[in-house]
Amino acid sequence: MTSASIAALREEFREVGVVRIRAGLDHESMRMAKGAYDWSLTHPSAAATTFSQKTAGKFYQDLANPLAFPAYRQLLEQSPLADLAAALWGASDVWFMYEQVFLKEGGAARRTPWHQDSSYLPVAGENLMVMWISFDPVSKPNALEFVRGSHRGVVYNGSAFDPEDDTAPLYATGTMPRLPNIEADRARWDIVSWSTEAGDVVCFHPAMLHGGGPTRLGLRRRTLSLRFFGPDAAFSPRPGRAEVPGHRVGKEGAQQAAHEESPPEGGGPVFARLSQTLSPGDPFRHPGFPRVRPR
Repeated sequence: MTSASIAALREEFREVGVVRIRAGLDHESMRMAKGAYDWSLTHPSAAATTFSQKTAGKFYQDLANPLAFPAYRQLLEQSPLADLAAALWGASDVWFMYEQVFLKEGGAARRTPWHQDSSYLPVAGENLMVMWISFDPVSKPNALEFVRGSHRGVVYNGSAFDPEDDTAPLYATGTMPRLPNIEADRARWDIVSWSTEAGDVVCFHPAMLHGGGPTRLGLRRRTLSLRFFGPDAAFSPRPGRAEVPGHRVGKEGAQQAAHEESPPEGGGPVFARLSQTLSPGDPFRHPGFPRVRPR
């Protein structure tokens, strides 16, 4: 990309909160990304979840596996992802927070409820980014959707992903306002989305209100989501521990849960211990979050 196109994308990211990078990853980078994604599917953590829904389709996720970083190291160090994050922030240093994998298949699957990732994360700042990478073509009706500019607004209570009520709150304390029912009144909101192809990267600030379109019968959507932070990221505790409902899967996940007190480098259970060393407003740093730029 030219310096002019980078500057335009940086401004779009700052103002809108989300940008789509066409063909942001080349074939080799996508090979590394797919290898990391496949590792996550075959090594479920204790957090692996199959969401409850009213249809026969499968909606699976896993995130922040404390054993994942070695499987993701090549992608993080040899692909352009960290450089892209730095360019969109106008910063030099980039740290990796954690990975998240999604799989929708086997029939029609519910849409991902509207929510903000920031509701679940004890971090605030401008230098925050989620990179969303799909290994399958996604049409606009099934794509990830965003409320333009919402990263500069209210941080709502998280969605508990209740199949009966997408706005059912995650935290019971009442200190964060309940999510609005965006899906019931879509015309009121300035919603932006794109169709994507394999190799495209959608980059957004985690405070963006966003939700994912449903998956129709016969379609499969395999998605890798990576979270990064930069120099201005600061510790911002939430009113409780974020627990997404669902059931855990796999013996390996149970074995990992038993070893969470001494995880290798990578995110995972680091979140539960941040308050032991950080105070609100402190720089968001921990040995479990590796710096991936400069290399």
